Amino acid sequence: MERLICLLIGYGCGLFQTSYIYGKAHGIDIREYGSGNAGMTNALRTLGAKAGVITFLGDCLKCVAAVLIVRIIFGNSNTECIKLLGLYAAAGTILGHNYPFYMKFRGGKGIAATAGLFLSFDWKITLLALAVFLTAFFTTHYVSLGSLLIYIVFIIGTIIFGQMGLYYMEQHYLNEMYVIAILLACLAFYKHKENIKRIIHGEENKTYLKSKNK
Repeated sequence: MERLICLLIGYGCGLFQTSYIYGKAHGIDIREYGSGNAGMTNALRTLGAKAGVITFLGDCLKCVAAVLIVRIIFGNSNTECIKLLGLYAAAGTILGHNYPFYMKFRGGKGIAATAGLFLSFDWKITLLALAVFLTAFFTTHYVSLGSLLIYIVFIIGTIIFGQMGLYYMEQHYLNEMYVIAILLACLAFYKHKENIKRIIHGEENKTYLKSKNK
């Protein structure tokens, strides 16, 4: 029951669609422009750097908020698996971001929300993921490639640190956590399937942090 509650808390937080709200405030539906995606990258390309930063912060912090709410509610009663419950909340946030019911389930791809997952989960994985993302981005200027690589980091890092005993959880909780990490990665790859095709064929859109995006 706790897991379902955590998922629902996360889903509710994930419904706060930063780019969609920002776009509406500027008289547009972000999903009708650019890639049609209600996420950070499309906001950056369509509305500029300010929109991209605001979208990233909003989508990132809503995931952090979901995890904090779960820790407040369950922190004293489920100390042995509170990290796992926080991961359920983060997963719910990503689902709410990707598939918001009030937008006919047309949301984003969950990468900025994933940044919030990292921040609330493990600072070591956060730093590793950031290094990998920045290296991939500034080498190729493919946001999608960096976004997918951080999930590989997440899976590997979670398993390694978990088996090292750094999360102080019993093995069955760790196994459950590994499964969630893998499922989230599968979802990210599914949401980026068209990007993957374009990367393979050298047709993926590149993103620059300069005037090209204005």
